Amino acid sequence: MPNLDFFPSRTLTLYLARLFFARIMAVLIMLVLVLMMLDLLARSGDILAVPGNGQAQLLTYVSLRLPQLVQTFLPYSVLLATIITLLTLNQNSEVISMKAAGMSAHQVLAPLILTALVVSGLSFAFNERIVTRATGALSAWQGNDFRPVPPGSDVRANVFLSDGLNVLKAGTVAGYGADTQLTDVAWYRITPQGQIAEQITAPAASYAAPGWRLSNARVFSVQTADTAQLASTIVGENIEPTAFRLERVDPAAETFASLGPIIDEYRAAGRRTAELEANRWHKLSGPLSAVLMPLLGAIAAFGLARSGKLFVRAIIGMALGFAYFVFDNLALAMGSFGGYPPFLAAWLPFFLFALIGETVLIRTEE
Repeated sequence: MPNLDFFPSRTLTLYLARLFFARIMAVLIMLVLVLMMLDLLARSGDILAVPGNGQAQLLTYVSLRLPQLVQTFLPYSVLLATIITLLTLNQNSEVISMKAAGMSAHQVLAPLILTALVVSGLSFAFNERIVTRATGALSAWQGNDFRPVPPGSDVRANVFLSDGLNVLKAGTVAGYGADTQLTDVAWYRITPQGQIAEQITAPAASYAAPGWRLSNARVFSVQTADTAQLASTIVGENIEPTAFRLERVDPAAETFASLGPIIDEYRAAGRRTAELEANRWHKLSGPLSAVLMPLLGAIAAFGLARSGKLFVRAIIGMALGFAYFVFDNLALAMGSFGGYPPFLAAWLPFFLFALIGETVLIRTEE
């Protein structure tokens, strides 16, 4: 008589969960270490080219880049760990033993799905607490060409804003509201013919309500080729501090909660919000994709190992998993461009491949 419980026995559930989790961690560590070394080799020249940078800066880059790699490749690690775990169980006839005990295919997979659900929860918390901060800091550092940036987690780099024809450029922007501070500032006064008439540069600027006060500024006149030194000057009187926040928002550097007010500000300013909304929903559907991997890779668990088709089943499972990642990226891009509604762009791949995985499992086993 078949076992009608969703989970197998407590002992078997713990055994499968520990086995699966250990393989997820092993695959993740292997992938992240290899990719981190390759990435560091590609970036080390740019980092060390800045005077004063050395081993400490290389270690800083590693500490900021590692969380991004973990976030990106954790779902891949769950997929590969699923294939490895199920192939091992099949080759050792453990799947046959479980089915002989009356367990269905869903009961065999239940401990793996539960483990993947726990991994998804940990991934979401890790992304919200660590990855967003590391991404923001690394983006600011890279945008400043790996030169030192002001301390703070709200630093933005290489921001350009227009005031009529004129342009204000800031190397880094830190703070919000009246406390906004700019560094490596340049003001370009543009003629109606589109030519630069004057350039004002300064190491720093602060909000002057209205406008921005450039301290220790240098003025270069294109017409006369003369350079003058100013103690301070005010430019960009029509540029508000909120404009810097709205000009460049990196969804990867924002949490699920913080993106909500930003989207509201974009709507109030009459700007497109599709990309931000799609990425906000993807902060939920992305980590949850780990739950799909045992279902998509389940085809590797069933069928006789001696039939000679085990390798083919593993390839099919991997193909289903990688097809999900391709479609997920495509749907997110379509949502960002307005081709799909943002909610649909974030969740359609998840539900579609959950249906595909369930259909394949039922047709091949149940």
